[in-house]
Amino acid sequence: MRLLLCCLGLAMLFGSCLACPTACSCSVKKNGRLLAECAYKDLQEVPKGLSSNVTILTLSANRIGWLGRGSFAEVPEVQSLWLGYNQIGVVEPGAFASLVHLKNLDLSHNKISDFPWQDLRNLSGLQILKMNNNRLAGLPRDAFPSLKDLRSLWLNDNELTTLAEGTFDNLPSLSQLQLFNNPFNCSCKVFWLKKWTENTSVSITKGGSTLCAAPGRLKGKAVTDIPDHHCVAPSAQLTYLSNLDNAVTYDGLTLTLHCSVAGSPPPEIRWKIQTSATRRRLEISGPNVARDGNGKQSPQRFLVFKNGTMAIPKFSKEDEGIYTCLAVNDVGTREVSVNVALAGSENPAEDLLRDDPQASHLGGGSCYKGDEMDPSGAGEKLVIVYHMPRGSKSGAGGAVPKLRFGSLLLALSVAVCC
Repeated sequence: MRLLLCCLGLAMLFGSCLACPTACSCSVKKNGRLLAECAYKDLQEVPKGLSSNVTILTLSANRIGWLGRGSFAEVPEVQSLWLGYNQIGVVEPGAFASLVHLKNLDLSHNKISDFPWQDLRNLSGLQILKMNNNRLAGLPRDAFPSLKDLRSLWLNDNELTTLAEGTFDNLPSLSQLQLFNNPFNCSCKVFWLKKWTENTSVSITKGGSTLCAAPGRLKGKAVTDIPDHHCVAPSAQLTYLSNLDNAVTYDGLTLTLHCSVAGSPPPEIRWKIQTSATRRRLEISGPNVARDGNGKQSPQRFLVFKNGTMAIPKFSKEDEGIYTCLAVNDVGTREVSVNVALAGSENPAEDLLRDDPQASHLGGGSCYKGDEMDPSGAGEKLVIVYHMPRGSKSGAGGAVPKLRFGSLLLALSVAVCC
């Protein structure tokens, strides 16, 4: 009798482990894993009634079109999930977030255009991810966060036209990547991918088929064949101007900075300003002064012109701080900074040269060009602006020349460039 009860107990326990929907076939593998085989069953949704101990779930080749937040709530232990060759077009956020034991995920050959990439943050043990043959038109830069064990990533046969630089940076174990048959626009935005493929140890399957669909001159060429001279990272140099006879005239001292940039495509110029008056960093993304010198919007404290020049009229102690010019194009960003301070002296040139023999004195009635930033340096160049009163006299008793009245004195140190 005791033996019979023991056998019945084992049977009940074994039966509960193999709870299985009628459309599926469930079994125990030799390695002890529980398999739920539900492929080719014409299913329109994830079936209910699966055992919580299932570790391998096969749902391939059905007609599933939607995955909801609770679609896999019954199988929290699943390690391999096969969903290829369905009609999945909608994946709700949270659909995969609870599957923390997942190692293999196959979503290939579906209709996915929008995917909850944040779900992958919980899947730190994921090793294989197949997203090929879908309708993905883009990926966020942080699409694959903290996937330290991911070895194989399939993204081929989608609608990807570009990829953000650094997309694969957080995948230290990646050894296989498939990107072919995507309509890449080989602008300089994907130039980083060319450089990355040249230096990575990752096997990029069928790399010759990772072709450009645009622009026309590169159509049909491999991404790895984008000409280097078409994409040049930006460079930037700051010049300090003692410019008392500006095309736009203002009363008092006007500090003028000019940012010269180069690169391909031509870089956009932006400014970052940190002063005691602004309290927080001010960012100016483009010119705010029209050709005639009038502000495009309300009156501006910092006047930014299309040619890369910034003018600060009536420069005062409140305007002291760090002024940064950024050159930005599709290849990258380069920036140079200057720390500007205001001082006063009866003979500023002599004082500065006495304190720093390497300092140079810049001034002039028109546009007198100052030193340029060394783009390979580090640190900040210091500009000391001396504002002389109009009534000051020279040592010889004559009036102070116009040069002395708003001169720029540069204390030469090492330039900054990032």
